[in-house]
Amino acid sequence: MVGEIKSMDKGVLIFETDFSDADFKIEWKGISEIFSENFFLISVTDGYRYNGSFYSIDTSGTILITEEAGLAQTKLDDIVYIKSLDKDFWSRVSASIDVGLSVTKANNLHQFDTRANIGYLADRWSLNGTVSSLLSNQDDVDPTKRTDGSGTYTMFLPKDWFIPASLSFLSNTEQKLDVRLSGKFGIGKYVIHTNQSYLGFSTGLSYSNEKYSNEAEYRKNWEAYLGTELNLYDIGDLSLLTKVIIYQGLTDIQRFRCDFNFDLKYDLPKDFYIKIGTTLNYDNQPAEGASEADYVIQTGLGWEL
Repeated sequence: MVGEIKSMDKGVLIFETDFSDADFKIEWKGISEIFSENFFLISVTDGYRYNGSFYSIDTSGTILITEEAGLAQTKLDDIVYIKSLDKDFWSRVSASIDVGLSVTKANNLHQFDTRANIGYLADRWSLNGTVSSLLSNQDDVDPTKRTDGSGTYTMFLPKDWFIPASLSFLSNTEQKLDVRLSGKFGIGKYVIHTNQSYLGFSTGLSYSNEKYSNEAEYRKNWEAYLGTELNLYDIGDLSLLTKVIIYQGLTDIQRFRCDFNFDLKYDLPKDFYIKIGTTLNYDNQPAEGASEADYVIQTGLGWEL
């Protein structure tokens, strides 16, 4: 096949040709030889990231990568990510949004939720921002509101090490939490990074500033955190992403918190998808009269760039 390689992620190559209205999606494990003179960001299983063109040099799966600094050699099966990059800003941007709406005659229930994500990928670092919101109203019950979001900067290091730094916020009525602003900084490593899945761990320090609706004073806390993230995507049109972050109080050694996220996505044609996910926030020292845990289950139809 002759055409343009656009990207390869999660074991699927996106390939554009002049004779087709839609891009081809080809399983990476089904490719034996590949050639391109365009400029790409290329990631391999050992964590190294290259910038240049690449081509097969024999039928055994050996790939030669041409960079400004010289030549590098790898195996076809060891490549886990390819992104065609121009010098312009928009070629490095990704985005997605999904929305859900529920209306029930009983108790006049109305619920609306939305999630959005935007990211930017540079040669050695990335920026990613997310926001999620839920609003629920029904007769004779106080409105339920929940909003959370985060911005994360990640610097990629050799051998699949990385440095994450993030700012996040959370507000929910179930825990009487007006706002929690948190900053995290740490170090992490991908222990599994293949065309079928990745598993990463990170650890570091977190500082949070919290305001509860029934407390006059702000809570200010230093915490140590340990997080893990698992992404499975070699399951047809399905992909699964789960994250767990555990916080151990340092300012208050008796305090313990946990954040859990789970998303299951089914890809549809034309970059649309259906997603179902859940988010759980646990705090063993909630505000007086508030729940220790708050969770939300969201389903929606989305589109991604």
